[in-house]
Amino acid sequence: MSTILIVEDDPINIRVFTKILKKRGEFDVVCSEDVDYILTMASEGKADAIVMDVSLTNSSYQGESVDGIRITQLLKSDDATKDIPVVLVTAHAMQGDRESFLEKSGADGYISKPIVDHQAFVDQIKSLIN
Repeated sequence: MSTILIVEDDPINIRVFTKILKKRGEFDVVCSEDVDYILTMASEGKADAIVMDVSLTNSSYQGESVDGIRITQLLKSDDATKDIPVVLVTAHAMQGDRESFLEKSGADGYISKPIVDHQAFVDQIKSLIN
């Protein structure tokens, strides 16, 4: 069974994403906003894909506040974690945001919140893992 790491700061979104991924995708799900834990889990090969919120309020790395874009950049710049698929999720769904966020972060996918099509969400993650 594949493990999905959810990096999200909103408890409601965590519950919604977890339920969708467990029930529809039959994934194991782990949630964290702790950057050191995220990087360690990824580098140890314990995450098959990562669902990354773009705007994080409580995440810091080496004493600096970081968002999902920066965490994704860290993951994609490391040979040990660069191949782990990262799907950005964000409520910032203005025209051009998708392309800008993907280019800036190096992420593999993008989904705007709220997630309306649950099956498309699961299918996108499955397609990145396989």
